[in-house]
Amino acid sequence: MARWILHVDLDQFLAAVEVRRRPGLRGRPVIVGTSGNPTQPRTVVTCASYESRAFGVRAGMALPVAARKCPDAVFIKSDNAAYEVASAEVMDLLRAFPVRVEVWGWDEAFLAADTDDPEALAQQIRQRVSDELHLSCSVGIGDTKVRAKLATGFAKPAGIHRLTAETWMDVMGHRPTEALWGVGQRTATSLAARGVHTVAELANADVWGMAAAFGPTIGPWLVMLGRGVGDTDVVTEPRTPRGRSKVITFPKDLTDRAEIDAQVAAIATAVGDEVIAAGRVVRRVSVTVRTATFYTRTKVTTLRPPTTDVAEIERAALSVVARFPLDRPIRLLGVRVEFVPVD
Repeated sequence: MARWILHVDLDQFLAAVEVRRRPGLRGRPVIVGTSGNPTQPRTVVTCASYESRAFGVRAGMALPVAARKCPDAVFIKSDNAAYEVASAEVMDLLRAFPVRVEVWGWDEAFLAADTDDPEALAQQIRQRVSDELHLSCSVGIGDTKVRAKLATGFAKPAGIHRLTAETWMDVMGHRPTEALWGVGQRTATSLAARGVHTVAELANADVWGMAAAFGPTIGPWLVMLGRGVGDTDVVTEPRTPRGRSKVITFPKDLTDRAEIDAQVAAIATAVGDEVIAAGRVVRRVSVTVRTATFYTRTKVTTLRPPTTDVAEIERAALSVVARFPLDRPIRLLGVRVEFVPVD
């Protein structure tokens, strides 16, 4: 039997969980947001149901903007605990199939399957997720993770699609490089500046030239990505987190230095309490500052020695934010800690 990679992606997951909890919402535009309050500034859409997407609502959009686009939508505050439970239900169901499961988040997973009929397996997965959990998923089938992941985009919503080496160029070759998993707008712009606009052009790019332009690792990787080549390993062990962060977007810009320091200290303490309670040792602390003009910078410090002292984490964060000029109104502050690796 052949080895296949399946990418299972739950459709409109957060909104679907809310509809599952409130069946009366089925068929109505549902928007899940950070606060669930569309009148509150600087809150964003976390997930939009397909009904609300028809009005142009998208994840990351400000809730007040979403309300203007879809005034009849039902706005719901994010409930992370409920989404974690629903995700665990899905992943447990996937593990009941003759596959290896690598969880990639609440709403997606890669599966390694030895089968001569991956479409039949995908259909069984879709059916059981629907019948037993009352959720919908799409399944991409590929011979690498890259191809399986991109195939899911063609399968949505609630469908199945196969993308392999044989069909890769026909399906992807004419598309812009930004259509690739892992190529963002900034990278696509850099590629375009070098005359690389499409997936086919990237696949045929000179590897040495790409290495010179993007570095000895990233350059060749981009060429391989253009060819759909990628990882085929599915790792079933849970991913070990390398750090934890907390970010706050303020409803009103901060201008007072003392208030900024107080907010950084509070965020650092909250993050520190969480990670120390989890038994982790912190080796780096970074602070992110975003101004009202969306100019964003991050600065970092390394702790010597690493610490399990929350007060030390707070002091480190304050020492980092002191390196910023802070001469403009502050829209967002964030603190991230990185852990000493666990053997």
